[in-house]
Amino acid sequence: MLEVLAVSGYRSLRELILPLAQINVVTGANGSGKSSLYRALRLLADTARGRLVSSLAREGGIQSTLWAGPEQIGRAVRAGRYPVQGVVRKGPVQLRLGFGARDLSYAVDLGFPSPGLGVAFLLDPAIKRECVWTGPLFRPSALLADRHGPGLRAMDDSGTWRVIPTPIADFESMMTEFSDPRAAPEMISVRRKLQSWRFYDCLRTDVEAPCRRPQVGTHTPILADDGADIAAALQTILEIGDAEGLARAVDDAFPGAAIEIETRDGWFELAMRQHGLLRPLKAAELSDGTLRYLMLIAALLTPRPPELLALDEPEASLHPDLIPALARLIAAAAQKSQIVVVTHCRELADLLVSEPESRAIELTKDFGETRLAGETFRPRWEWPKR
Repeated sequence: MLEVLAVSGYRSLRELILPLAQINVVTGANGSGKSSLYRALRLLADTARGRLVSSLAREGGIQSTLWAGPEQIGRAVRAGRYPVQGVVRKGPVQLRLGFGARDLSYAVDLGFPSPGLGVAFLLDPAIKRECVWTGPLFRPSALLADRHGPGLRAMDDSGTWRVIPTPIADFESMMTEFSDPRAAPEMISVRRKLQSWRFYDCLRTDVEAPCRRPQVGTHTPILADDGADIAAALQTILEIGDAEGLARAVDDAFPGAAIEIETRDGWFELAMRQHGLLRPLKAAELSDGTLRYLMLIAALLTPRPPELLALDEPEASLHPDLIPALARLIAAAAQKSQIVVVTHCRELADLLVSEPESRAIELTKDFGETRLAGETFRPRWEWPKR
């Protein structure tokens, strides 16, 4: 389980250090930084999938994602005695992401490429440093894998540093460019952790959504991030997962209802039998809210639980009567995965925070900077220096 999430220099997250629990409920007003926090988590996962640069490019490049305020906000400015204004920078431009865990931790530091390395890609991020260490708090003595610019070294079983001879391009992560499990087993472990994280924020239920049409049936233990393969995902749960839990989750939300997966020549189609109807309704006939809830069931009851599962506004398009059932579904999934939920629904937030091992994370804005509301405890965190 992640104990600390750290983000620095990303959009409104100038310096945000968050303690995490098994269930983490992120709330706050519009514009408080919830989406930025969610995206920062996705960027961390993208480092292990080779998509970090392309993900930042889709957001407008590193110049568009950096903290847009001054390097420091002094007490006089916060007291209103002086206006916010730019000053001469004392430190380098940095976008830093990291997490701390009891076993292995990770941090990546991005900035602009060095002058003279070309003219076409000057706005792409350059990875300046990456580190894997043991324990939640960074210490030089705890380092296990250390990347400085193009150079990478890893600690072997005897406690001796081994320099990896092949240099790494500044736009590529060591997580994807080095894969020798004998030379750096801890780095491989962190990469697998990051690759296992799942994000659900774009479950499609529109008229043209793929989930409303028949689909080729293949074993699908992990629901696609847009929910397109819901029929195959639910059938996989029925065959190799928690079929009884699936039936309970459907009945909890829709009393008397049951799902059916109709098969024809290897094609699957979702249908739902509801109390009082003479025939099951096909996916094309289901309401947006009903279909979205079935997607959430498929995502949360996966036969292959991830280490971390993040949901962005899972209550969207759901009737208020479904919120208690959704909270129970998320709490059940938290028995096997660490959960991060970003929500605008106060009822859902209250229900989840009442669960054991949960944490409320309410974000607020102060001089354009995202901060933790009512912050009374900030976990220890040290960034590896360039």
